[in-house]
Amino acid sequence: MGACIEQYIGGMPKLWTDTVEGHRHAVRAAVLDAVAVLVAEAGFSGVSMTRVAEHAGVTRATLYKYFPDVETLLAAWHARQVGEHLSALEKIRSDAAGTGRQLQAVLEAYALMLYDRPGHDAPAPALHRGTHMDHAHEYLEAFIADLIRTDVQEKGVDPAMNPVDLARYCIQAIGSARSLSSRDAVPGLVSVTVSGIYT
Repeated sequence: MGACIEQYIGGMPKLWTDTVEGHRHAVRAAVLDAVAVLVAEAGFSGVSMTRVAEHAGVTRATLYKYFPDVETLLAAWHARQVGEHLSALEKIRSDAAGTGRQLQAVLEAYALMLYDRPGHDAPAPALHRGTHMDHAHEYLEAFIADLIRTDVQEKGVDPAMNPVDLARYCIQAIGSARSLSSRDAVPGLVSVTVSGIYT
């Protein structure tokens, strides 16, 4: 295979678009998709520059043009994953509009995301300290606080605390979904969490 983005045979994908920017986007997406596959298969320890290049269908030289090391690769993959999760929660909020269950629906989805997330190995704490996580936490906090405001208005009840503080409470409480005994316990966790919002 050549030094540029390769044309593949044997059914492998041909990563090429009409523009340089589109080409770069395609390469980056393929690389991050490869990281996702490797993390799912073997955890963070299964991710190496060589294996990512092989799975993405690019040369190592091409990979290094985009990502200088594994740590940068994992951070980019994690940032994309977090963004996808937040977008999914936004869609759930939109889909549940007018049902009176926006808050519950979003918290249930968030809890399931946490429950379903596989337990990976050592680098995870470092990923969760990234700048993208600071922004994600701020966004999630404001997002849930807004849901709480909407919920209390629809129900005509008084919240126990400031919506921002209640959002922090919800995030902490739903965080325990990681250690639930089964997915079936998620609705109960959400019900208990939401009941604590009101006086």
